[in-house]
Amino acid sequence: MTQPPMTQPPMTQHRLTSEADLAALYPQPSALVIAKAIDHLDRHCQSFLALSPFMTLATQSADGKGDVSPRGDKPGFAQVLDDRRLALPDRPGNNRLDSLRNIVANPAVGLLFFIPGVEEMLRVNGNAHLSTDPELLTRMAVDGNLPRCAIVVELGEAYLHCAKAVKRSRLWDKEAQIERSLLPSLAKMVIEQAKRPSEEAVALQERLDKTYATTLY
Repeated sequence: MTQPPMTQPPMTQHRLTSEADLAALYPQPSALVIAKAIDHLDRHCQSFLALSPFMTLATQSADGKGDVSPRGDKPGFAQVLDDRRLALPDRPGNNRLDSLRNIVANPAVGLLFFIPGVEEMLRVNGNAHLSTDPELLTRMAVDGNLPRCAIVVELGEAYLHCAKAVKRSRLWDKEAQIERSLLPSLAKMVIEQAKRPSEEAVALQERLDKTYATTLY
């Protein structure tokens, strides 16, 4: 259920503005929580990556604007180059290039990998650059279609994330899935947000359906 909007902005005295504020509110993490972060992709991380078909990529622009982009492909699409580097193919999208522009301006990235049916996740933080290395792109080809570039991530840290968030959300629980009809179609929502004539929604949905069927790669 949608929550009603707050009638007044939060009062300033309730804001947390320092690490000292956080330390006063939250207990210290356990030694194991700190120690589990490693500086390489060990066999467990590599096994997780080999089974993961979906992840989110967090980037930040030069002026501090954050962005998170979904990335999905066949399991193992995030290729391990060595124990400190992995590479992601940049498949066809909407050509906004938000993530790519941000990486060019600010290499810091955060990655979160999921496996359907597995409630734990893998977090990877590091620095990224974009590559058009022909050998690398060829390794990422699907049905002869090469990505235009690859996102190469140099590892800063990696660690396995517990299942609390997924359990709370019931993300993989079939009984938690909603009827798609509870939301308008993507085309209808986008047309309304863009303040375009409503009749354009039909044509946009047709273009989307064609794109899904023919240009995933």
